[in-house]
Amino acid sequence: MKLFGNKENREEGKNGKASGLIERLKQGLSKTRSGLAGKLDQLVFGKKQIDDAILDELEEILFTADLGVRTTQELIDLVQSAVARKELNHPEKLKDILKENMRSFLHLPRIEHQRPKPGEPLIIMVIGVNGVGKTTTIGKAAHRFRNEGKKVMLIAADTFRAAAVEQLTIWGERVGAEVIKQDTGADPSAVVFDGISAALSRKADVVIIDTAGRLHTKVNLMEELEKVRRVVNGRLDGAPHEIWLILDATTGQNAISQAELFHKALGVTDIVLTKLDGTAKGGIVVGLCHQLGLPVRFIGIGEKMDDLRSFDAQEFVNAIFD
Repeated sequence: MKLFGNKENREEGKNGKASGLIERLKQGLSKTRSGLAGKLDQLVFGKKQIDDAILDELEEILFTADLGVRTTQELIDLVQSAVARKELNHPEKLKDILKENMRSFLHLPRIEHQRPKPGEPLIIMVIGVNGVGKTTTIGKAAHRFRNEGKKVMLIAADTFRAAAVEQLTIWGERVGAEVIKQDTGADPSAVVFDGISAALSRKADVVIIDTAGRLHTKVNLMEELEKVRRVVNGRLDGAPHEIWLILDATTGQNAISQAELFHKALGVTDIVLTKLDGTAKGGIVVGLCHQLGLPVRFIGIGEKMDDLRSFDAQEFVNAIFD
């Protein structure tokens, strides 16, 4: 089954709207661009050489953009090495070397997902703490799949919050996806089992599972999610085929801590970073990829249905620097 790819870019290109998409991306990342590229321009303006003072300020700029300590230090080390080798001899070239190295951090090989067998649906398990935009992301992803002609089914496995089930139901109605749900307080694993059974009988192409994100204790949450994953696999061998971790970009370094926790417990295949349009801390994308080695699948840059964008490293770096 062919998934997503760069279909949106190809189609927009055919319609002559590619530049419009890039502009929307730039607008969505305007706060990050101001905090990173804007400060970098101020730093190098009128300077003739790269000295320790410039490097110290550069380190602060990168850190406040939330690239993280490790990623920031590695970028500074790369700049220092280029200066020592005489490959970097003017402050105005700092932006170019930063762009080049950030792109290399972001260009991660896609994790090879197990594919569904012929006639079976693709099962996607969506995880993350409450408030990061899980349900909204699921709705937007379902919209993308529906636009590709896929039959989509949503499973409301966050049964502890009535609002979560209601929100998913509303999204299902908006995008034309059936929602499998039970009463508030039902066993999430039972809902998932029934949902996958329904998906098989109704020949769905894609199943997206919404899960709880309560961090009342990390142990309880992870045990519950692991149980859901086991039930999914027990009902359909090889599933879930993908596990998407939804992270809120505005939380900065806390997003990396969450990613480490969830990845260790469940084995995340893809990261979706939401609310990038509301933060100057967009550098978290670079830190996440570099520190965890996990690819970013999508980024959320607005409230519109189509504002869940496939992540492209080249486009992202250009949007925050140019």
